Amino acid sequence: MVRASALHAEGQGFKSSIAHQFFMIKNKKIALVVGGSRGIGKAIALRLANSGFDIWLTYQSNHKAAEEAKKEIEQKGATCRLFVFDIADSKAAEEALGKISDTNPPDVLVYNAGITRDNLMVWMTKDEWDKVIDTNLNGFYNIMHVVLFAMLREKRGRIVVISSTSGETGQAGQVNYSASKAGLIGAAKALAREVGKKNILVNVVTPGVIDTDMTRELPKEKILPLIPLNRFGQPEDVASIVNFLCTEENMYIHGQVIGVNGGLNI
Repeated sequence: MVRASALHAEGQGFKSSIAHQFFMIKNKKIALVVGGSRGIGKAIALRLANSGFDIWLTYQSNHKAAEEAKKEIEQKGATCRLFVFDIADSKAAEEALGKISDTNPPDVLVYNAGITRDNLMVWMTKDEWDKVIDTNLNGFYNIMHVVLFAMLREKRGRIVVISSTSGETGQAGQVNYSASKAGLIGAAKALAREVGKKNILVNVVTPGVIDTDMTRELPKEKILPLIPLNRFGQPEDVASIVNFLCTEENMYIHGQVIGVNGGLNI
């Protein structure tokens, strides 16, 4: 015979277990990955999900890719919330992320958004210049302006900005892209000086030639001899460094630029 007291204790234990699980879910860390549906961004989102983060993933228009990324993230036991908007639109960024970020600020913010409109400067149109700067650099302002105050209020967080080797060395045919990525490096370094005392760590990762849709049209046969490791990078190579910057407990890296380029820029 099972005593009532034993049933009561078992019930209490069950309730306690459910409450504990609910507490853990409510307190699970959140990583906001801006531009996380494909390529480097997707690899970062998957790696952070594997490290125990729930993911907020933003993208602009490729619904199929975003849903596929969401499915893969959820297969790792994480939740994934999708936000579709154009980060070059400050109002759209506010509407998508303002309320939710204020209520539950992300623990990690990875700014990975970026587009290219390559052309020699002499032929570059105003539209090619504006679109790249608006997305790659102004988009950073739009996202930070929405999310940063809540992170400062919580006095915690890690911000990783994905720039590019092109932002460090400059590349012919990419004056607009190089300018935007160099601007991100300067912005991140300045931000690091502003928020470090609030326990928010800010760093930059600069990928080299990573095998993604963005680099498919590059003349890789000419680029490969310039890379000492003699291979092109994979999105996971970048994701591993971002994951380290976001998860390592003993962290004294702040305001730094970390190259992931196989030695292309030494």
